[in-house]
Amino acid sequence: MKTTIKLSDKVIIGIQKDIASGKLKKGEKIPAEPELMAFYGVGRSSIREAIKTLAISGILKVQQGSGTFVASKIKDETLSQRLKRADFEEINSVRSLLEKEIVRLACQHRSDQDILTMQEHLQQRKKAIEGNQQKKCAEADIAFHISIAKSSGNHVLSDLYENFSTVMRNFFSLRDAEDIKNFAGSQHLHESLAAAIAQKNPQLAEQLVLTILDNNY
Repeated sequence: MKTTIKLSDKVIIGIQKDIASGKLKKGEKIPAEPELMAFYGVGRSSIREAIKTLAISGILKVQQGSGTFVASKIKDETLSQRLKRADFEEINSVRSLLEKEIVRLACQHRSDQDILTMQEHLQQRKKAIEGNQQKKCAEADIAFHISIAKSSGNHVLSDLYENFSTVMRNFFSLRDAEDIKNFAGSQHLHESLAAAIAQKNPQLAEQLVLTILDNNY
């Protein structure tokens, strides 16, 4: 499935990465609109929206008649801020590392109540899909995965995953508001994952997690 991300957000992430890596330095003029349009493959309105957002946040400074310049470095940012500008592949890679270990431990330590909690979140997820409520579906999805993390019995891993969920929430918010297909297409996989954990089958649970992430596009 293809994840739809706002074109201006694509530009924002790209410019932030160039500043963080040092490709664009403080005080340096960024490329002109036509060059940015060609590089990112977007229209002028997307470029202007991205620049406006970065200017409001203090990262860029627009000087009429002169151009747009880098106003601040992006190096003293918090982990949360760094995660917010991570691209999709980075997010999925970290999720894969975390969730494979989480489901393995969940298969060992889950309680009957943990399974009930997972199923409740899946019901909420399904109901939101049927009602075409993307935001509620995203929250139910995240709550489901957090409930698995909590059932792992490893509090540090659970806390780490819960903090990382803010990145997932930000990622879901970039999808088209009316696009529920991504969630609908993976409902059966999530239900199968809960069943695998209930059956204490770590091999199947890990395979399902990877399948879910592979189809998270």
